[in-house]
Amino acid sequence: MVSPVPDDSPSVWTRADFPDESVWSFELSTTDRQALIDHGRAGADLGRRIGAHAAQWAELLHDGPGFVRLRNFPIDELTEQQIAHAYRGLGALLGTPVGQDRDGNIITHIRDERIPAGPTVRKYRTNLPQDFHSDGSDLVGLLCLRPAKTGGASRIASAHAIFNEMLRRDPHLLDVMYAPMPWSRNGEEGPGEQPYFELPPIIDIGGVPRIFFIAWYIRDSQQHSSAPRLTDEQLAALALVETIANDPLFHIEMDFRPGDVQLLNNTTVLHAREGYLDDDDPSLRRHLLRLWLTAHTPLANELLRGGIPTPGAG
Repeated sequence: MVSPVPDDSPSVWTRADFPDESVWSFELSTTDRQALIDHGRAGADLGRRIGAHAAQWAELLHDGPGFVRLRNFPIDELTEQQIAHAYRGLGALLGTPVGQDRDGNIITHIRDERIPAGPTVRKYRTNLPQDFHSDGSDLVGLLCLRPAKTGGASRIASAHAIFNEMLRRDPHLLDVMYAPMPWSRNGEEGPGEQPYFELPPIIDIGGVPRIFFIAWYIRDSQQHSSAPRLTDEQLAALALVETIANDPLFHIEMDFRPGDVQLLNNTTVLHAREGYLDDDDPSLRRHLLRLWLTAHTPLANELLRGGIPTPGAG
């Protein structure tokens, strides 16, 4: 039996709920910028100087729609190393930065490495589109150093609005999402591990549905002969999530400018990226920095624990 999300929850929203960006987009003040510059250069105390603003952003992430965009991060005033330090400091006001891969890297560089695409190549390393999905952390942050020459727009959708729409359209397919499905590890299995694992895309935690959704990892499981075969109903359930999320009525498109920071709550928001074209000059190509954060106040999203390899935003 599924647990419907209350329609009046702030985590349930559609594009029509945000006629302009003022609710979720914030320009960093001169004071905020200076605090980040000082932290990047000398490790100055960020909490004392911009903690009140960070509390406002955290409230929107945890108790509001689940996303914010910060503009004017001081990438123009800092070296590459200082940018990374200031970015980690900003993230630490909202959660604990955690490793994103088997090597424990805290910051991931999101850029097209111009390598052949394949099941074992994470999509953030290419310029390919990524359909709606969630990342392997409570919160995910993206700092834009350079946008693409064309394309690469970010799209976000309320996972709970999608849940409610599935319940309205086809309750049976929603039930299907509560049963375990096979997920490919896409070449990241450890010694002795199966090349796939099984996990339901939706579980209820404290009476609230938590959605962990990366449809191409589930479909890729079928390349492994030992993995259970996906049923027609399971494939239809995955397709219904994608159909609803890709409906312009259900998602917001968010552009990235240099110095923009996008912050998302992975327990309530799905995100996607359109494909893009880059400049031939490597110094002008799209480049984002990604942070994964475990929330200071646990979000109880057990689906995203345990180091499950996920593609990440970007």
